[in-house]
Amino acid sequence: MIPRIRPAHLSDIEAVTRLYAQAVREGTASFEIDPPDAAEMQRRFNSLQTGGYPYFVAQSGGDIAGYAYAAPYRARPGYRWSVEDSVYVAPDYFRRGVGRALLAALIEDAQARAFRQMVAVIGDSANTASVELHRRAGFRMVGRLENIGFKLGRWLDSVLMQRALGAGASTLPEGS
Repeated sequence: MIPRIRPAHLSDIEAVTRLYAQAVREGTASFEIDPPDAAEMQRRFNSLQTGGYPYFVAQSGGDIAGYAYAAPYRARPGYRWSVEDSVYVAPDYFRRGVGRALLAALIEDAQARAFRQMVAVIGDSANTASVELHRRAGFRMVGRLENIGFKLGRWLDSVLMQRALGAGASTLPEGS
């Protein structure tokens, strides 16, 4: 059974912090080396909320099974219609549709907010589960940065994938 996908709340940040800390310590999806504490994760959450970016959690009973958010792809104004997605799933919920449900909610919400492009920057080209998750959600491969990061004693690639949101680049964004 896929957990319920809902907008994240400030009260979710402790669980999100624990989930992300494990991903930072044990995985290659993030190139952070030291997990941020709850205060930093709350600052990041507040920044995304204030900026009008979507942030979701997958809730199963009392557990947070995963979370996903869209953030600015880059800070410069010319990128304001493009977002980068992040999806993290708790290990107990791998391969149970949680990531797919979170990414689908994120795409739908980002489109509703008039964003036009979504970029996935996938840490480690060996992360085939994330590459496949994004491919199935309509992303296409647009590049790979080889040996761009060093973590857990090895060099890692970053895979770049992209998909249009809504009208994509076929029309000008409102207010442009």
